[in-house]
Amino acid sequence: MHELDVKQVAALLKEQDRILILTHMSPDGDTLGSAFALHRALLQLGKQVKAVCGDTIPEKYAYMMRDLAVEDFEPQFVVAVDVADKKLLGDTYEAQYGDKVDLCIDHHRSNTGYAKNLCLEECAATCEIIFAVLEALNVKFDAAMADCLYTGLSTDTGCFRYANVTPRTHKIAAELLEYGAEAGEINRVMFETRTKEYIRLQVMALENIEMYAQDKCAFVLLSQAMFKESGCSEADCDGISSVPRKIEGVLAGVTVREKADGSYKVSLRTHAPVDASEICKKMGGGGHARAAGCTLDGAHYEAEKEKLIKLIEAEINAI
Repeated sequence: MHELDVKQVAALLKEQDRILILTHMSPDGDTLGSAFALHRALLQLGKQVKAVCGDTIPEKYAYMMRDLAVEDFEPQFVVAVDVADKKLLGDTYEAQYGDKVDLCIDHHRSNTGYAKNLCLEECAATCEIIFAVLEALNVKFDAAMADCLYTGLSTDTGCFRYANVTPRTHKIAAELLEYGAEAGEINRVMFETRTKEYIRLQVMALENIEMYAQDKCAFVLLSQAMFKESGCSEADCDGISSVPRKIEGVLAGVTVREKADGSYKVSLRTHAPVDASEICKKMGGGGHARAAGCTLDGAHYEAEKEKLIKLIEAEINAI
């Protein structure tokens, strides 16, 4: 694995054609914003390019794909964006490309180094790195690119409220506004708009919340039965992950989502000094200090849940 800086990434991309861009499962604004901004930039350079995801992309992100034709070609160069581990590509794309990723652009310190080349920078969002890559490519920024990148910055920072925000984050956001990013509308869709089905699911989740570690850990389970009863899809429930941490006194908020295949996806959100990344790393996952994730084996769910809770309790008791 070779570590590259932004200028080296730009030079490498300029040499390639027929480029496939991979995003992670349970796609969020950062992985999609990174992918489609890069997609548009490479098209501007005359490249054949397509971006794909192993999961269904929620409708609220559809504007990022507007006017992009779906090309069909055999890729010569594979790029993963905001993907810390090849397992996050999903079964199909991991099997097909997991060992063939030529370049990974990422901001997760837990990145496993699975790609041939890695551009890694710990910052608020991978879109910050993509912004710099696009500058190094000397492409002309347009409103569509700006919308993609702004979405990644906004969603990965909780609308610029999280501790991962830096002066650079705000400076990039300001430039994106100058390029035409529809910040007000994007923030409305991402943070102020929820479906009736989502609200039903959230109510059900909060009615069954569990507290651990002297009420400093809040645990929420989103089961398949709850998805069915509420009518909310798995792809449309990402905002619930931030809810448990909002409870006064809680240092660790856990949201566990039962997947259709029987596995359980964990989203852990913490307040300082509890390190979500270190906890999830011990469960085979990873992420950031305040937001990380892992997967629990559905066949041994109760034992896996107990192990996770004990790790969280140990971190909190060590404070």
